[in-house]
Amino acid sequence: MSFRPAAYAVCVEDGRVLLARHVSANGESNWTLPGGGVEQGEDPFDAVIREVAEETGCDAVVESLLGVDSRVVPAAEARMGIAHQNVGVFYRVRITGGRLRPEPNGEIAESVWTPVPEVASLRRSSLIDVGLELERTAPATGHVAPVPVGGLVQH
Repeated sequence: MSFRPAAYAVCVEDGRVLLARHVSANGESNWTLPGGGVEQGEDPFDAVIREVAEETGCDAVVESLLGVDSRVVPAAEARMGIAHQNVGVFYRVRITGGRLRPEPNGEIAESVWTPVPEVASLRRSSLIDVGLELERTAPATGHVAPVPVGGLVQH
């Protein structure tokens, strides 16, 4: 089983959430939260700020820890055909500067502010659903019940 620690930014402002459109090497596209893998020796707190800057072009500050989500993707549903565990640390983040732009030499084609009610109609990563649920409910334990999705991408 592969394992990946990651940090994700949940930035909700004026009823809109900041989303990033990920385009894979084969051209498939889906929406996700800004964020990604934590490098070896890197603090997830620092990783989320780095990822927001890399993927969106914006400066950000962490306002609070929302929670942690751990999910196992069975081999049959995983991209590489190997079972995978993703442990995501979700932070409430506020944008403080910069301008939205595509990720240079990266997989994020664009970042946009999206009205929260429109999220349900998007082809998206389940990470968005988890992050918005953590942001909405702010559970004292920092744990949200599993969000029903198929693999990492919900259609």
